[in-house]
Amino acid sequence: MIKTILICGGILIATVPVLGFDPPTPVQRVNALGPIDGLPMVLQRAFALDLDFAPIPNPGRDDWLTAHPEPGQSFDQFRRAQPNRPDQKRRIIYLQPLGIFPEKQSPSTEMLRQYAGSFFQMDVKVLPHTGIEAGDFTRRTNRFTSRPQILTSDVLRWLQRRLPEDAFCLLGITMEDLYPEPSWNFVFGQASLRERVGVYSFARYDPVFYGETRRKDYETLLLRRSAKVLTHETAHMFALTHCIYFQCVMNGSNHLQESDGRPMHLCPVCLRKLQWSVGFDVVKHYEELNRFCQHAGFKDEALWIVRRLKKIREDISK
Repeated sequence: MIKTILICGGILIATVPVLGFDPPTPVQRVNALGPIDGLPMVLQRAFALDLDFAPIPNPGRDDWLTAHPEPGQSFDQFRRAQPNRPDQKRRIIYLQPLGIFPEKQSPSTEMLRQYAGSFFQMDVKVLPHTGIEAGDFTRRTNRFTSRPQILTSDVLRWLQRRLPEDAFCLLGITMEDLYPEPSWNFVFGQASLRERVGVYSFARYDPVFYGETRRKDYETLLLRRSAKVLTHETAHMFALTHCIYFQCVMNGSNHLQESDGRPMHLCPVCLRKLQWSVGFDVVKHYEELNRFCQHAGFKDEALWIVRRLKKIREDISK
């Protein structure tokens, strides 16, 4: 049996009780980051807890942390857990498209590859598209949407058998809707972290899924949502858990509005975890993301990155 984790929201058919969540205090946020005095100056500036990073607010009634209170994961806890890390043998992120990606109705797999490469500063490869029927996955019709869905545990087992030898992780991406078990309405994604496989769906990021009319900029919106979930779910493969400290791409989400509300970037705590794991140049990470965001039309995120880079560079030059 594959031990898995639900990695990006989803809703139980049964009513979810309101359990409550208290945002961390400033001291708790500082402790989660850990001491940074001994790090190179560029990393000290990149991890600085300044006003570029807003603390996580109190969740709304239907938000992730109301239904799923989480303890948080400090940098020290992350490191002591001995997570999977890229090495000379396992160093490539693979994306496996499953099913049909209709033109102008789906995110570009090439653009997703480029974004993931910039974000993680690793080689990212897209495998040939594979039909859904290849995996003989369990299917059902969702009783609320009347749309077909695929059982995620079947996909994870199928991916595990196809994990390339040089893969750090293998991630199935699809326009098919997903569910993790009969009691769930849907799930955005699911992963088996130790086995380094995961699957997630972009189906619910298209306005048409909800019967809405596509706006003129819907292709940019679809790419933005898909790029965001791609990096969120892939970061789980590095053993980053949901962030409870700041507004961060690693915040959990229980619905589309909550997912849209989180930023595309990592907070200092999560950035420190990923940088420690991969060992990338944090300035290059931001520079390449900025070029992508400028090209893709993610203007607000590009402005945030430019501001962040300016602070890092100014302090280094002093």
